[in-house]
Amino acid sequence: MSTARGRALALLELLPRPLDPVRSMKLKISILLVASGTAGLAYFWADVGWIPASTSVTAIVGAVAVSQILAHGMTRPLRDMTAAAGAMARGDYSRRIRVTARDEVGELGRAFNQMSADLEAADRNRRELIANVSHELRTPIAALQAVLENVVDGVSEPDPATMRTALAQTVRLSRLVTELLDLSRIDAGAHPLPRESIEVVPLLAEVVAEAEVNAAAVGRSVRFTTTVAADAVTVSADRERLHQVLVNLLDNAVRHGPPDGRVWVTAARSPAGVLLEVRDEGPGIAPAERDLVFRRFTRGEKARGGGTGLGLSIARWVVDLHGGTIAVVDSTHGCRIRVTLPLQQ
Repeated sequence: MSTARGRALALLELLPRPLDPVRSMKLKISILLVASGTAGLAYFWADVGWIPASTSVTAIVGAVAVSQILAHGMTRPLRDMTAAAGAMARGDYSRRIRVTARDEVGELGRAFNQMSADLEAADRNRRELIANVSHELRTPIAALQAVLENVVDGVSEPDPATMRTALAQTVRLSRLVTELLDLSRIDAGAHPLPRESIEVVPLLAEVVAEAEVNAAAVGRSVRFTTTVAADAVTVSADRERLHQVLVNLLDNAVRHGPPDGRVWVTAARSPAGVLLEVRDEGPGIAPAERDLVFRRFTRGEKARGGGTGLGLSIARWVVDLHGGTIAVVDSTHGCRIRVTLPLQQ
């Protein structure tokens, strides 16, 4: 039975869709009604004897055949969408439907295909998130477990160096949890910001000091150079969130640059606001990928540096909440990311 049904469906696929160029479903229905009416009129003429019976039979058969072909072409996309929706309900988001019509059903089909592509991307991102988070959790947990086991077994003493190693892994875990919480806040919508007047110079000094500790914890002797223009004074921002953005940018610069490289941090004032820039000596970001890196789960060169791919998307979210902008700008060497924040009123 299923084989016969499959053959019938295969034969139906061979039928043409003559009404696809018609842009209006109303006009298609009108054409279908005219074709059906022609069949009825031919039968009436045959019944009253206006035309020979053989001619009327031929007209009726032809009209019915044309009506079926037209109806099939009109409803086939809807049946395809029904089948694709069933496949999506079972977890298959790769299904697409063939869209050749230019009417309302064609627009619906194109929207359906776009929805399928978006769902497929969301499902792929979900799988990548699970894999990335699992990896990011496993690494510090394993390192922390090894340190504590050595202390318990007496292999190593609980000296400051050992405790710093354990602390670094704990900080890494804390940062990952913070990223996941921020991701849930992004999905939830707006997030209130407790703004305050922040001096740029001490903020950058604090962030750079933390970045130096983080770099040393991962075995990188990166040199940081900070340049602050005299007129880059204060900004109105959430201190914790702005600190998070800058630490994120510096950690990315350390991760993607050479182990003994340099990172430049600059602050200046412009008509657009306060400019904060971070530049490294890494391979840089291709122009075609400069906007993609701010989308969640995008990690650029996946073979390098690790990470969940959430950091820059969270940074953009925070900067957007402040009414500013963040972007990758042209640089002769390495990657340069610029944050623009409104001046304090």
